[in-house]
Amino acid sequence: MLVLLIDSANLPQVIHGPTSIFSPAGTPAHSIFSLSMLVLAVTFCVFLIVASLLTYAIIRFREGRYKGEAEEPPQIYGSNQIELSWTVIPILIVVMLFLASARVIFTTQDATKPASSLDVVVVGHQFWWEYRYPKYGIVTANELHVPVSDSKNPEPTFLTLTSADTDHSFWVPRLAGKTDLIPNRVNSMWIDPPDAGIYLGQCAQYCGVQHAKMLIRVYADTPSQFEQWIKDQQKPAVQDASKQEGREVFEHNACISCHTIQGTVATGTFGPNLTHLASRDTIASGSVPLNAKNLREFIDNPAHFKPGVLMPSMHLSNHDLDAVTAYLMSLK
Repeated sequence: MLVLLIDSANLPQVIHGPTSIFSPAGTPAHSIFSLSMLVLAVTFCVFLIVASLLTYAIIRFREGRYKGEAEEPPQIYGSNQIELSWTVIPILIVVMLFLASARVIFTTQDATKPASSLDVVVVGHQFWWEYRYPKYGIVTANELHVPVSDSKNPEPTFLTLTSADTDHSFWVPRLAGKTDLIPNRVNSMWIDPPDAGIYLGQCAQYCGVQHAKMLIRVYADTPSQFEQWIKDQQKPAVQDASKQEGREVFEHNACISCHTIQGTVATGTFGPNLTHLASRDTIASGSVPLNAKNLREFIDNPAHFKPGVLMPSMHLSNHDLDAVTAYLMSLK
């Protein structure tokens, strides 16, 4: 399934879906898919054998089969061959599945990290994602940008995962298996999307009332697109003089306690970094498209889109709402 979106430059962006392990794209996802197919094939064969024997026994020895006969059917009180077979065969199956699973685990977890790889620190929050790019000094939220990686130019992305509050789980089914984010513990995983586009995911560990809307969007960019995105993110936010009133509203309210906008007095880290908010496609952790109308409603009453969200209602006047919305929509 392919869904086309139109971005601000009127260029199509391809969303690679669905969010299913049966449509793998990245190398770890392919390994997991192959293992899943092996397990499914083995268990299906076991099911067919057991179901066939059970069906045969039901029909062959059904009630009334021996009515009118003088003798009971042959009674078998034990068979060393049968006992041995249904003990040894399951053991061999379990050992084979264990070895296959161990191989996939070790090849994905102990993969060699090439010099060309990208490092990203992922921090799970209730209920959004924070992405840090240590090499480039970038901090962003909810939309993870990584370069595509193919066999000719491998450039995998290695993710360092931790949590700021409770347990979360990072899962983009088409790229890799899920990995938990646990407070005071560091886990890791890696992805290597082979095609440019957007890969969708989800927090896969119940983390509170807004767990279902803690979505993941991985943007796999071509080398030139990723380089340009890095340059844009490293620039200070565009400060439009005509939006000065909105900036003053933002800086004189509690917004600065939770959010950061580089070049301003806003240095909060409890909520997402808003330095380049307008360059994103969504708000509310991928659950709402970003436009002026949705942003205004979210500022006015975040629970309208995400009941139980930790961001409080700001109780601004209509005039101030319009001003701060216009200011935030100018931060590209």
